[in-house]
Amino acid sequence: MRTLRFLLQKEFRQILRSKSLLFSIILGPIIQLTLLPLAANFEVKKIAVAVVDHDHSTYSRKLIDKIYASKYFSNGRYRESYKEGAKLVEQNNADIVLEIPHNFEVNMVRDGHEELFIAVNAINGTKAGVGSGYLGAIIADFNQNIRLQWDQPGHFAEAASIDLVNENWYNPFMNYFLYMVPGLMVSLLTGIGAFSASLNIVKEKEIGTIEQINVTPVKKYDFILAKLIPYWVLSMFVFTIGMIISRVAYNIVPVGNISLLYGFLSVYLLTLLGAGLLISTYSDTQQQAVSLAFFFVLVFNMISGVFTPIDSMPGWGQVLSYISPMSHFAAVMRMVVLKGSTFHDILPHFVAIIILAVIFNTWAILNYRKTT
Repeated sequence: MRTLRFLLQKEFRQILRSKSLLFSIILGPIIQLTLLPLAANFEVKKIAVAVVDHDHSTYSRKLIDKIYASKYFSNGRYRESYKEGAKLVEQNNADIVLEIPHNFEVNMVRDGHEELFIAVNAINGTKAGVGSGYLGAIIADFNQNIRLQWDQPGHFAEAASIDLVNENWYNPFMNYFLYMVPGLMVSLLTGIGAFSASLNIVKEKEIGTIEQINVTPVKKYDFILAKLIPYWVLSMFVFTIGMIISRVAYNIVPVGNISLLYGFLSVYLLTLLGAGLLISTYSDTQQQAVSLAFFFVLVFNMISGVFTPIDSMPGWGQVLSYISPMSHFAAVMRMVVLKGSTFHDILPHFVAIIILAVIFNTWAILNYRKTT
């Protein structure tokens, strides 16, 4: 125990003396968490629509006004022909071309139906699908309003209709930050823990102090714990700062018990830092450690569910996400912050993260070869 205390003093002094390390661990995440949610916005808005109106009637004018009144579409550009509208798409000045045919209003009144042509720029598949869906819903609503106007009381039977009442659970105002900020906190903490821990032992190798430690009676588990605990404390501190920023900047207040988050985080950090130390034991230089850590952090981010739903991944991707510690922490963060989940709800994730913590840390201790 006394040996561990001296080793911890050494590690904390090294960390506090390194200004660049403190900046990357503390100030870096603060800046990123403040700016990233504002920049990395995946909401589809300001979709540019190029309108080709061959009819110039009352109905076509009402339809166009209804489209531009939506918050999802920006004021587009009018063109005289479809060819001109397609040219705007080629120049990346329009996302959708809406062509209203000649005699649009006449055919609607006389025949009761008419066709519109919509061309969508599908380079960005997500934006194309969402944009065309929004536009289709607006046109359907416009069509329904016209039919209700035609059904005059006393002459026709009352138009059948279905009223929908939506109730948004957990995020009633569809606040994008409420969903994304907890996920970004997970991503930032994972990057900090993986990179700092992966450079830990290998740095001792490069400067030569590892040889001095190896000839001392320091136990392997004491050495690994001394390397792990300081960054565990710093990561908990960074998480606390992140929670303060999310409250002040984005007005995010966890619905669930915040101590439950800290309890899960404490085990998650043991898993993450253990994985970083494992990388460090396999690396001979800091460049090797950074490359390996970057690879695993990138994979963890892609399969964690922070940016894309896990359910939409193929079967092998879902299996990989289950053995990724980051996916469990991202799920727990959103469950507790948005839903107010209890310990019973997150128990499967808690068991999984404990198993991964035991595996990674045991592996790191066994792989650290203390030779004389």
